[in-house]
Amino acid sequence: MYKHKIYKSIGLLGIGLAIASCKVPTFVQPAENKSVPESYSNGTDTTNMAALEWKGFFKDPNLVNLIDTALKRNQELMITLQEVEIAKNDIKFKQGALLPTVGAKLGLGVEKVGRYTSQGAGDASTEIAPGKETPDPLMDYTAAVYANWEVDIWKKLRNSKKAAISRYLSTVEGKNFVLTNLIAEVANSYYELLALDNQLEIVKQNIQLQKDALEIVKIQKQATRVTELAVQKFKAEVLNSQSMEFDIAQKIKESENKINFLLGRFPQEIPRDKGNFLNLLPATVRTGIPSQLLANRPDIKQAELELAAAKLDVKVAKAEFYPSLDISAAFGFQAFNPSYLVKSPESMLYSLAGDLAGPLINRNGIKAEFKNANLRQLQAMYNYERTILNGYLEVSTQLSNIDNLEKSYHLKSDQVDALNKSIDISNDLFKSARADYLEVLMTQRDALESKLELIETKKNQLNAVTNIYQELGGGWK
Repeated sequence: MYKHKIYKSIGLLGIGLAIASCKVPTFVQPAENKSVPESYSNGTDTTNMAALEWKGFFKDPNLVNLIDTALKRNQELMITLQEVEIAKNDIKFKQGALLPTVGAKLGLGVEKVGRYTSQGAGDASTEIAPGKETPDPLMDYTAAVYANWEVDIWKKLRNSKKAAISRYLSTVEGKNFVLTNLIAEVANSYYELLALDNQLEIVKQNIQLQKDALEIVKIQKQATRVTELAVQKFKAEVLNSQSMEFDIAQKIKESENKINFLLGRFPQEIPRDKGNFLNLLPATVRTGIPSQLLANRPDIKQAELELAAAKLDVKVAKAEFYPSLDISAAFGFQAFNPSYLVKSPESMLYSLAGDLAGPLINRNGIKAEFKNANLRQLQAMYNYERTILNGYLEVSTQLSNIDNLEKSYHLKSDQVDALNKSIDISNDLFKSARADYLEVLMTQRDALESKLELIETKKNQLNAVTNIYQELGGGWK
């Protein structure tokens, strides 16, 4: 009779769990959009400069040595590497949840119950051996092994492990993304330092030119061909250029310290070749086709792996609505006296149990986590689409920048040549009193500005090629 009621209750519980498990919220899976334009322009050449290793892309040996040092000592990169190891250990943690938990225990305890209780009366009437009374109080010695195992019937644990693997791979791509950024930042800072060196040299040459002009003006003043106003104007121009010299020197120091910071070391001189900066030729740009970004850019691959992990998280959250099956077992020996502990089967203990449990009524917390998992999946999808769009636009913008910088450089180079000739002409005219001192001053000033701008444009050209190499996904292979 009682067994029938128990079986009936178990059956009703099972039916209730099954019904509750069927009421799982649904969610429409987001569609992935991997489509990108077929080309950046009219060309369809599949050759991609991102396939070049950074040591083959950068030709300056000083720059190569700096990058190599940065890859070994940069603190941000070291932090990222620790994140990769943390993610790898998380896989091992998730793998452990799939296996039974097995442990061992040794126990020692004492228990004294009242004589006039059911347990006390039972203990007093129990005869352990002829002529031996049951000890009071009773000791408890236990030596046993035990195991617990959650059977992964809904693939909850396996999906959780797969999500951990995806996140580990995502951190690897994140490390690669840090590599590309670090290499590009070191290279751009190095080119900026070379540009400042050359600008400083131009300013020094201009100061000497202005001093020579100042001496000529002083002589002409003695000859009453010009007034004191001209002398003071030329002197002010020399002082302005000298002030500019110190400003550039400070920027050089800042650039050196920036590179040293990227290299993870205290301030020291950066070895470099200061000459022939304007003769440096930017590397030939080969962009390939936009679809190659999906395989080359670490940030896109990272976003894709994060999306895969988010999808698996939804499956894990969904499995929480279903009943879980837990199996537990134990085997060992237990006695009140150590001498009886090894007697079998009297002191032997064992157990085996299986529990099927699932949520019935208060499932709001599970529903909330399921909805959050879905929303995080949507976030990951939008982030993936945004990363692809950003990658394409970065390359497209940089291509336009490279083209315009090339045209600008040629024009500025012609401008510098014209102004250099103007300086000689203005000086000759000034000496023959056919031009006033203001024309000489303005010509020198314009020539200085154009030379500085030419160097700045050359630096921008080198930076643009480095940036597009990074934006195409180069530098981490």
